[in-house]
Amino acid sequence: MPEKRSINQKIDELNASVDWFYGDNFSLEDAPKKYEEAVKLAKDIEKDLKTLKNKIEVVDKDFSKE
Repeated sequence: MPEKRSINQKIDELNASVDWFYGDNFSLEDAPKKYEEAVKLAKDIEKDLKTLKNKIEVVDKDFSKE
């Protein structure tokens, strides 16, 4: 089972992907694959953030009841 990465780790990985597009190692041939990977990672981060937001809202509601 692969290790689950934290949101911060995923964001760091996404930043590294974006940096690749501006770096000296940029390759037009590799760009479509790298772009697809970055989009997938961004969607995964967005999903994680939505889940986290929902958890926070549940906790906030619990505190509001008291």
